[in-house]
Amino acid sequence: MTEARLHYELAGHRLDNGLEVVVAPDPDAPGVAVNIWVEVGSADEHTGKTGFAHLFEHLMFQGSASVASGEHMATVEALGGTVNATTSSDRTNYFETVPRGALDLALWLEADRFSTLAITEENFETQRQVVKEEKRQRYDNQPYGDLLELLTRQHFQPEHPYGHLTIGSMQDLDDASLGDVSSFFDSWYPASNLRLVLSGPVTPDEGIELTERYFGGLPSTIKPRRAAMPAANPADPSVEVVRRQVPHSLTYLSWGAPEAASAQSSALNLALAVLADGNASRLHRALVRNADIANEVHSALLPNRSASSISTILGRPSDGVSIEALNAAILAEVDRFIAEGPTEEEVARAVAQYERDWLWDLATSSGRADAINEAWLVHGDPGWVNTHLADVLAITPDDIRDAAAAWLSPGAAHELHYLAEGTR
Repeated sequence: MTEARLHYELAGHRLDNGLEVVVAPDPDAPGVAVNIWVEVGSADEHTGKTGFAHLFEHLMFQGSASVASGEHMATVEALGGTVNATTSSDRTNYFETVPRGALDLALWLEADRFSTLAITEENFETQRQVVKEEKRQRYDNQPYGDLLELLTRQHFQPEHPYGHLTIGSMQDLDDASLGDVSSFFDSWYPASNLRLVLSGPVTPDEGIELTERYFGGLPSTIKPRRAAMPAANPADPSVEVVRRQVPHSLTYLSWGAPEAASAQSSALNLALAVLADGNASRLHRALVRNADIANEVHSALLPNRSASSISTILGRPSDGVSIEALNAAILAEVDRFIAEGPTEEEVARAVAQYERDWLWDLATSSGRADAINEAWLVHGDPGWVNTHLADVLAITPDDIRDAAAAWLSPGAAHELHYLAEGTR
């Protein structure tokens, strides 16, 4: 086991225009990670105008005043670097890892697109069609493609900020105008809403000086405020049954969970790991290895920053086993877990897995930069990356049982029966 408290050096600085930067020097890293989080995600979109946050994930690579469409990505890759972007409900991030000698160029490319992005009718229409095709391929015409949407619907009303997926709706994308998306960019992409992390062979003084040099010219504007987030209306436990052309039937049991920054999130995460993470987990041993009830079981915690999160247990029934019978078996094990709590051995295994995954995430300059930015947004402190592991290692079996009792009550479980056509 490693030392619980980590010691990554983190140097912070705020520019006059509101942009904030953290430099995490690592002189031995092979490249520098440039990681920008824009504090806007699909939860910040308005009803009837969904999909905009994700749309900009595409538009941001379509050129700016000094960079042609596609040239940003091509330039970074030609230098041996990597570059990409992702969108969630709570943020949009843009990240690249480049050789140390290309850091100036990477920062110049980023600053140029944040200050002079080419939001033209041609670029907008092209990327609107790209996003619609992505929706068809990843959601509408993909086996199990609507699982996440159905699961979300059991926990949030459609009008709730967390009630729709980041991809948005076809209708909203069709109805969007160039003025709509330009306004979205102006509202959410000012310097004051950006957090930049530099991780790798760069000193704090160099990183801060370069950030000032390339981003200091962005206009100074007031940081946009996220609208007050309504509480999720906790619906009574529901059962939804759908039939699809898929290879296997699945069941999803799900519960409301605490917000991502809650002190109880880590204990709940460990409870889910003890129950259904890996072949040594309690549900796998009980339902897959020792009884032919399920072919597989898995768990996950889907975090939300500003409203309740969602915890899930997925099960795939064995041949001849009904979804109802599998659900009853899962919930009986969950009930037993809440009554008895985890064993010391189960906790040790779950903590070891968590520790391995956490340290793995921090092992590269790109993974560390992303973890720092997530800690910064969710917990308000980049230094959380240095203290989080100690907090996890201090969690006791009683803490885990208490979290399970609070958030995984069998009587509060939503059920999603996702049936392969031709089965019951």
